[in-house]
Amino acid sequence: MDIYIVTGASKGLGFELCQQLTERGHEVIGVARTKTSGIKQFIEADLSQTDNLEDTIHRIIEEYEQKATSFTLINNAGTVEPIGLIGTVTARQMEQAIALNLTAPMVLSNAFISKLKSFRGQKRIVSISSGAGRNAYEGWGVYCTTKAGLDHFTRVAAIEQQSATYPVDVMSIAPGIIDTGMQETIRSSDASDFPLLDRFVDYKEQGKLSSAEEVAGKLIALLDRKDFRSFCPIADIREI
Repeated sequence: MDIYIVTGASKGLGFELCQQLTERGHEVIGVARTKTSGIKQFIEADLSQTDNLEDTIHRIIEEYEQKATSFTLINNAGTVEPIGLIGTVTARQMEQAIALNLTAPMVLSNAFISKLKSFRGQKRIVSISSGAGRNAYEGWGVYCTTKAGLDHFTRVAAIEQQSATYPVDVMSIAPGIIDTGMQETIRSSDASDFPLLDRFVDYKEQGKLSSAEEVAGKLIALLDRKDFRSFCPIADIREI
C-alpha cells in the first residue's frame, strides 16, 4: 500500500493531487484547515498552528506503518499573502506566512524523517516551492523568502539523507503558474503593493496559466518515474 499525505488538500493543486492519487488506487490522507467533500481520508488542521503537527504525522504513520510499502509527504499548503512592499506589512502577517509556508513543512518533514527512520520501504518528501524562491519580486518579500528557505531546507535534508541507512528522497519543486485561488488573490491586489500586477493579469487574460489538474498530473507522473531521484533536490515542473 502506497501512502500519500497531502497538505493544503481542500482546494487547488492539493485537492487535485488527492483526487488523482486516489483514482490511481493509492491511500491518500488530506490535511487542511477546511474540510471538503471528495477526500475520503481527511484531517482538519490549521497548518499555521504548528504545535500539533508532529503528533499528526506520527499518528498517520503509526496507523499505516505495518501495511505500507511506501510513504510520500507532499508539503503543498501555502499562502502568497501578505502582498506588500517591505515596510508596509505587519509583523503578525509575516509570522503567519512564515509559519504556514516554512515552519509547517519543516516540522512535518522533521517528524516524517524521524518517525520513519527504520522503515525500509520507499520514502519521499515533495515540497511545493515557487520560482519566487529563486527570483526576487517586489511586493513578495515574505513569499519569496519563505520559498527560498524551503528550497534551502530541502538541500540540507537531501545532503543529510545521503548518509542515512534507509534514506528519504527529498525534493522541492516549482510547479509553474497555476490557475488557482492564489492567482485570484494576486490579481485582486493593489499595484502599489505589487508592482508586477499587470503581468499577472496578462497571464490570465492570455491563457498562460496551467490548470491545477494538469500540474497535478505532471507531478504524479514525475513521482512514478524510475529516475525520480535524479531530479532531487531542486526541480521545476516546466523543465521536466
